[in-house]
Amino acid sequence: MDDFDTRTEDRQAAMVALIRSRGVRDPLVLAAMEQVPRHKFVAPEQRSQAYGDYPLSIGHCQTISQPYIVALMTQMLSLKPGNRVLEIGTGSGYQAAILAEMGMEVYTVERIAMLHEETQARLQELGYTNVHCRFGNGYAGWPEHSPYQGIIVTAAPTQIPPPLMEQLDEGGHLVIPVGPLHGYQTLWLVIRHGDQFEKIDLGGVAFVPFVHK
Repeated sequence: MDDFDTRTEDRQAAMVALIRSRGVRDPLVLAAMEQVPRHKFVAPEQRSQAYGDYPLSIGHCQTISQPYIVALMTQMLSLKPGNRVLEIGTGSGYQAAILAEMGMEVYTVERIAMLHEETQARLQELGYTNVHCRFGNGYAGWPEHSPYQGIIVTAAPTQIPPPLMEQLDEGGHLVIPVGPLHGYQTLWLVIRHGDQFEKIDLGGVAFVPFVHK
């Protein structure tokens, strides 16, 4: 076993302790963050940095999000095991794995073919049979499996795509960064109440742009 492997458990525990200290309290989220091996979702040369509280490049001009942001966005979904969740932007698959570890039925869409293929294989190898991957643009969501009790978007559009709001279940939560293509955006929590949508500002974030083609 190499030196990194002997320290992985301590690094992961420290990551979760930091997330807890910043206000994440959902026991399902914290347990999933303790279980999912984040170092499996980054390139081998980055594994020593996998449990740092910052984003990392995964190639293709994409990133794996900062662990605290993953935990915060997941907590804001207010999910229960068995809920259906739509993720737009599969990326490396880490967010999908967190949701799957929590017992959700996860539907995730990725627009970059190589990432989609690599990540689908990774999630299968790790045994996440409750994650369903789709290649395509996420602007239209995945209507065949709607409504979703939670929708999470890991790239920033300039406005919330209407199809995602339509696919949100009554009482469901949508967490999405919205703002300019470059610089900081605002993270929004959207809660559906019938035909009305409550919007709550969760603060500033920085995500890669949402590409709509």
